[in-house]
Amino acid sequence: QVQLVEAGGGLVQAGGSLRLSCAASGRTFSSYAMGWFRQAPGKEREFVAFINWSGGSTLYADSVKGRFTISRDNAKNTVYLQMNSLKPEDTAAYYCARSRYSALAVTTRTLIGYDSWGQGTQVTVSS
Repeated sequence: QVQLVEAGGGLVQAGGSLRLSCAASGRTFSSYAMGWFRQAPGKEREFVAFINWSGGSTLYADSVKGRFTISRDNAKNTVYLQMNSLKPEDTAAYYCARSRYSALAVTTRTLIGYDSWGQGTQVTVSS
């Protein structure tokens, strides 16, 4: 079972930036696609971004497209989420997750498409 550890959350003013990271244990990191999800208080966990095994293919939720960038460094077993132009509605706990697959799948935007989750890192955007 892979372990995923997120870092980089914090408090930032609207319009600011944060970079989240997610470090994975084990030797199979580069074989799997990865995703970022978020969950605001009282709301369901929602898809944010996806990256395939090589980093050559990405997918974003409409709400973050053009502001967030997902990337990965397979040599470091780490996936990143660069968040720019942050808005108060981006406030949530952010989770990284390992996909069950190496590439896009019909389940990419859903929770069931992922089999391992980190503990989450809190992002708070003040207005």
